[in-house]
Amino acid sequence: MNQGVADYVIRVATDPHDLPLQAWNDLLRAQELPTPFMRLEYFQALHASGSAVAATGWQPQFLSLWYGDELVGACPAYLKSHSYGEYVFDWAWADAYARHGLHYYPKLLVAVPFTPVPGARLLARDAAARDALVRGLQALAAQLQLSSAHVLFCNDADMAALQGAGWLPRHNVQFHWQNTQQAPSEFKDYLASLQRDKRKKIQQEQRRVREAGVRFEVREGAQISEQDWDFFYRCYALTYRAHRSTPYLTRSFFAEASRQMAQHWLMFIAYRDGERLAASLLALDPERRAAYGRYWGALESIPCLHFDACYYQPLAWCMAQGYQRFEGGAQGEHKMARGLMPVGTQSAHRLAHPQFRDAVAEFLAREGAAMHDYVNELELHQPFKKA
Repeated sequence: MNQGVADYVIRVATDPHDLPLQAWNDLLRAQELPTPFMRLEYFQALHASGSAVAATGWQPQFLSLWYGDELVGACPAYLKSHSYGEYVFDWAWADAYARHGLHYYPKLLVAVPFTPVPGARLLARDAAARDALVRGLQALAAQLQLSSAHVLFCNDADMAALQGAGWLPRHNVQFHWQNTQQAPSEFKDYLASLQRDKRKKIQQEQRRVREAGVRFEVREGAQISEQDWDFFYRCYALTYRAHRSTPYLTRSFFAEASRQMAQHWLMFIAYRDGERLAASLLALDPERRAAYGRYWGALESIPCLHFDACYYQPLAWCMAQGYQRFEGGAQGEHKMARGLMPVGTQSAHRLAHPQFRDAVAEFLAREGAAMHDYVNELELHQPFKKA
């Protein structure tokens, strides 16, 4: 079917509950690199819990693209009054605008709040629908006279459509573990595949945790009780407090997300002398055998506990369960010594002001070249034994 631009209707929703749940998730399932964080239930939980709403600087402007009564495209867009919780940093751009007497905020952002996980952002039935979504974002930004629009951690299909419309690409790097046909199914065999110094360091770190009397229990999906969630949130909030910050997510977000998406959560709880001590939370995509490290916290500081709870225990679980990918979150070159390898991420940006657009384009070209060199340098420092 070759419908024209005039056949599409774009609508803007200020509450994700106003969108059709099944149709949204069906679109997501058909995309390249879908993730659980793009399920509509996830956005609904963020909204209902007050975590990502206008009062916190995330005003929903979700775009939906219709062909008759059929949803053929959608994306989670927000008006942002700041740049917190994005993990693609544009504070310097905002500062430059301010120094020239211009307003950078509000801006239009397509992203999963507080979630630097790469994946589909422009959910579309086909390339034509994706292009129509891009035009819709541009029209919305122009109508609201916004400084800029941004799509963060997008996949290749999204990037092709955005660059085709003149958006500026930006590149970064994360560190992921990815399975191979030769990958071991046990953590001890995985350690044996690492270079001697890397292996011994991990063994020493795990030994320090064991000698502190710590053991782990794992809970998956519906096995995670209300008491487990309460304890996890206590740890999560303490981590933010230790960094003199406030948690982005409320306790009610986790209550709502665990109720609607129980099968997508995995929790490791650390015990000492029968008492809970720490917890780490992963999100799961059981269908695609992918796991995502998300949050952690502890009631007290124990050397190396963070590494064990957030990397070694999850990696061991992923290997035992036949998972194909574990993403450790944003940044963190130290993850490479633990077997998580560099993987490129990408975002796209459109600035309305011509001079600022040219300046940012020049900056991104330099940054992109430096990032390319950085990744090449990382590849020279493989943590694994040479074949």
